[in-house]
Amino acid sequence: MTRRSCAIYATGIVCAHLLIVGIALVVAQVFQTMIHSRLKKEITLTEKSQVFEAWKNPPPPVYMEYYFFNVTNPEVFLAGGKASVQQIGPYTYREYRPRENVTFLENGTKVYALNPKTFVFVPEKSAGNPEVDIVRTVNIPLVAVMNELNSYPFLLRSVVSFYLSGLGVDLFMTRTVHEILWGFKDPLLTKIHSLKPEVDEYFGLMWKKNGTHEGEFVFHTGEQNYLDYGKIDTWNGLRKMSWWSSNQSNMINGTDGAVFHPLINKNELLYIFAADLCRSIHLAYVKDVEVKGIQAYRFAPPADVLMSPDNNPTNAGFCVPAGECLGTGVLKVSVCREGAPIVVSFPHFYQADEAYINAVDGLNPQKEYHETYLDLQPTMGVPIRACKRAQLNVILKRVPGFPKTRHLNETIFPIMFVNETATIDDDSAAQMRTMILLVTLVSNFPLLIVGMGIILLLVLVILFCRNRQKKNEVKRIDFTEAFHSFTTAKDDTAYTQVSDKPDESSEKPTSQPTKNGSYIAMSPVEAQKC
Repeated sequence: MTRRSCAIYATGIVCAHLLIVGIALVVAQVFQTMIHSRLKKEITLTEKSQVFEAWKNPPPPVYMEYYFFNVTNPEVFLAGGKASVQQIGPYTYREYRPRENVTFLENGTKVYALNPKTFVFVPEKSAGNPEVDIVRTVNIPLVAVMNELNSYPFLLRSVVSFYLSGLGVDLFMTRTVHEILWGFKDPLLTKIHSLKPEVDEYFGLMWKKNGTHEGEFVFHTGEQNYLDYGKIDTWNGLRKMSWWSSNQSNMINGTDGAVFHPLINKNELLYIFAADLCRSIHLAYVKDVEVKGIQAYRFAPPADVLMSPDNNPTNAGFCVPAGECLGTGVLKVSVCREGAPIVVSFPHFYQADEAYINAVDGLNPQKEYHETYLDLQPTMGVPIRACKRAQLNVILKRVPGFPKTRHLNETIFPIMFVNETATIDDDSAAQMRTMILLVTLVSNFPLLIVGMGIILLLVLVILFCRNRQKKNEVKRIDFTEAFHSFTTAKDDTAYTQVSDKPDESSEKPTSQPTKNGSYIAMSPVEAQKC
């Protein structure tokens, strides 16, 4: 056996082994199962986990962008016309949200934590100075008082209305952005505070929310089941709420939006409990995206989240009192927040009924700017980019006893909206890319084996063809040499003619005996003379 033949046989044996082993590993998914099992054990909210510190002190910066709707024609609206608003902003604040008082419970299967939030103004990301810029908006304290007195006798409402007119309290107020956000001493609330001390005399959309938390949370660590990783067990000691009119609506489902379980697939729904909305919402897969070189799944709330009960009966539980429902795209949350009839929606009434959009001039809902979405790395379940967008509205309508409202058309009036954004920082993105690369290589190692087997198979085919070609060339050379030898011998040899006549030389005397008969002789022939 030649060296070439040995190489061919060796290549064939190695190729066969690689293909058999590789295909067996691919079919059995040994490496993929091993990686998935490791991820399920490693990604937990325990002190030994690599993700615990990132959960406790999130590295990506979070920004809160506040936009306000400045009312440009309050007199027209009070006279029964359509209000016109102009969007101003953003006024951007950096949000810090470390976990505090972290305590493990029930043998490390649950963890208790507070999540206080602190806001710092970022002028370079803002459109103006909130302490200087003026905005005209709805006088929410007045609306809250009117809403509270709506069940009182008409005479009392009339007396209060007359008294408020003497104080110069109108349905619209003009304040700085800073005052609207972080609070100011309201003259109406000050009068009420003197009668009822438990009523705060200050009002602001974010009043007492800088440096405070949204409640006490207990989370599942995922130690027992990876699908429970980060899910809320209790909020303020509650496993379900009591504000809504159905058990399903009162459920506290999902995480707080900071983490999700690993190995996310496109067909599942992800649940988030939003304390500021007093309810849980779900997100569905939208498309694949890429963020800083990281492949991710985009999840967003589908249209049925805020859909009217007429089109989505499961939302009937969010009608309080039962049966009193709003249309698609809005949710009344005043049931969990005392005061004015507050309604939340997506910015510019995105995904809401056209009636709400057309009721106010100056609104222009666009998916690019007003959709809430979450980009998740599916293997790790880590959010790498998030945009939470919500709009605050108030219901304005006629209230008997308050003459200034007698011409009003009932309107869900937009006040402001917030765009809460976070994107993974560059260092964390680099670490994430490295980790994903390692997981991908290990998970696809059987495919590498199959690929090597295919490459060796191609090498084997090439060697076999070249070996066969070589043998054909050797045979061709041997035939050529044989043919050449034959033709050379033919040129150097002559044949004597066969004749019955005696040779003329035999007539001459000779000393040799005469030979009888004819014969053929092969001998060299000398050149004959002409």
